[in-house]
Amino acid sequence: MKKAAILLALLVTPVLADEVGLKPFTTDGCSLFPDGDQEDNSKWMACCVKHDYAYWKGGTEGQREFADLALQRCVADLGENSISAMMLLGVRLGGGPYYPTSYRWGYGWPYLRGYQALNDEEKAQVKLRMSEFLALIESLAEEQ
Repeated sequence: MKKAAILLALLVTPVLADEVGLKPFTTDGCSLFPDGDQEDNSKWMACCVKHDYAYWKGGTEGQREFADLALQRCVADLGENSISAMMLLGVRLGGGPYYPTSYRWGYGWPYLRGYQALNDEEKAQVKLRMSEFLALIESLAEEQ
């Protein structure tokens, strides 16, 4: 009986770890929004990828607001003030953690995490996955 319980625990633990652990970083660029304009179709995509990184790892409501404002500043710094205002409105309205979307706040974690500060173990998971994010940023920079 004890051996069966141990075996069951060993078989279930990896599955449970995947359900509660941080998924690999993914990005779709500027979710539901163009990545650039007609002259440069990826003009502000790097801004969106950085924003996706913040949304992937999630955190507190204040951290989300900071990430959204950083996206707006990044796009505005490219000379796109009206675009940056539209993007800010879009992410503020559609990026909450309780929407069942692939681009919600904290999308790297299981659904319904909400607004939560990352604990030390979660920060370690983010650090381990950070190399994937940096490799993506590097490949985007090489394409430009």
